[in-house]
Amino acid sequence: MSKHAELDEFDRRIIAELQRDGRISNVALAGKVGLSPSPCLRRVKLLEESGVIRGYRAVLDRVAVGLGMTVFIEITIARHSTIAAEILQHRLEALPGCVSCHLVSGASDFLVEMVVRDMEDYERTITTHLLVGREIAAIRSNFSMRHVRVDGPLSLPV
Repeated sequence: MSKHAELDEFDRRIIAELQRDGRISNVALAGKVGLSPSPCLRRVKLLEESGVIRGYRAVLDRVAVGLGMTVFIEITIARHSTIAAEILQHRLEALPGCVSCHLVSGASDFLVEMVVRDMEDYERTITTHLLVGREIAAIRSNFSMRHVRVDGPLSLPV
């Protein structure tokens, strides 16, 4: 069983507001969640210290920064061994353009979301970073035609 934080209604409201706007001032946040500023700030600090809130970051427009192609890559390991999986995992952790990588069940072993400039950038990255060893049996790529929803907020369990 996984250990998780016990969140009350105020914590949930704070998290929802911060997911909408991570740069909101504490005074504005307190007003939106129905707390005075001091208890609100205390709660935010506790959420940060407990690891519920891992950080704050700028969310970039991929196209505006020249990364207009999103690719979902399914990777199948050639020989299912701990060593092969670890080698491939280290390679995926260092893969340029990789925004998420998951060990999955099913027909594939890894699912990678990668953003690149264009098809040439994708081919160069795959060729120079993935197709350099014997750990991979198959790569299947799916190219996103349009983003329907990206970077959505987490819906917390009640």
